[in-house]
Amino acid sequence: MPTPIVDSHIHLFPASHLPTLAWYEPGSLLGSQHSVDEYRQASSAVSTKKDGTEPKYIRGFIFVETDRISSVVDGQPDGPGWSHALDEVSLLTRIAQGDPVPGEGHNAIDSDLCLGIIPWAPVPGGPEALIPYMARVKERTKTEQVWHKVRGVRYLVQDKPAGVMLQPHFIEGLSWLGQQGFTFDLGVDARQGGLHQLREAVEMIHKLEGSSAVTIIINHLCKPNLRIPPDSVTTHAEYLEWKELITRMAQASPRTYMKLSGAFSELPPSTAGSDPDISDLVDRLQPWTDVVFDVFGAERVMFGSDWPVCNVGGGGNDASWNRWRHVVEGVLKRRDLTEEQKQGVWGQVAVKAYGIGI
Repeated sequence: MPTPIVDSHIHLFPASHLPTLAWYEPGSLLGSQHSVDEYRQASSAVSTKKDGTEPKYIRGFIFVETDRISSVVDGQPDGPGWSHALDEVSLLTRIAQGDPVPGEGHNAIDSDLCLGIIPWAPVPGGPEALIPYMARVKERTKTEQVWHKVRGVRYLVQDKPAGVMLQPHFIEGLSWLGQQGFTFDLGVDARQGGLHQLREAVEMIHKLEGSSAVTIIINHLCKPNLRIPPDSVTTHAEYLEWKELITRMAQASPRTYMKLSGAFSELPPSTAGSDPDISDLVDRLQPWTDVVFDVFGAERVMFGSDWPVCNVGGGGNDASWNRWRHVVEGVLKRRDLTEEQKQGVWGQVAVKAYGIGI
């Protein structure tokens, strides 16, 4: 039987929304429309067996917020507030309802693909901000069916000042999310943001112990420094500290999960015209992926493409998604996982962690 893939991490944005993205730069690789139409194109080769792998198909995706221009406090004259993030919720509502707007790049048949929605939320504002904000999110989703797809939230901390994760309101916000049954996607960046972000994350998880048992889903292996020369990785100080901190995250709570995603933007880039050796990529990643599987276990690791960010360094939209799928297949083969464990990584772990019904 073909293996269903639940892609646990994708982003979507139509051309009309580009000016509301905090990172948008005209002319950049990501500075154009990336919609469901483009995602279907990027992942279309998954159903073929020409490469000899077991057949797979896209069962659906989990949308993760795209870092809109926003501020924790709404309604301030000197801040952007919540409007752009809520407009993003409305976009996903149209996708999930199969109610397309011309030019947004999705169709009525795409509604079944949207399995989960992880919007931005003002977590540093604590429950005082989260309660009215999530009420606004519920209004934007219009129906209980779409509201039920809102499985958690993300507030990117990779570009925030040190200490933000340890502020009392932040911890209180995470506790409130857990009490309401929402998850929290944790986005930190070991390579560009610094390993101190991982140290802070470990302390944050410990502060949550015994409170509301919020499920924390860690993005992209914490973006490790995959550019360390392969022959010196396992003795390199950055790798050794990353390994220690990842282990502590896994041990801090059984409700922490890791996304097997995001590597192409951290590796030395490949190009659309090149054809990288998948086995070499698996070799390069193995010291890092072995740690993740050793400490989390296959039961807490989920596949994510990080599309379209995977196009940066991955060879562009026609190549990167499928290349990453091949890399993950190689990683799972090296781990000698059971078929049940492989099925879990490709989809069932995400379904469990986010509480998705399919």
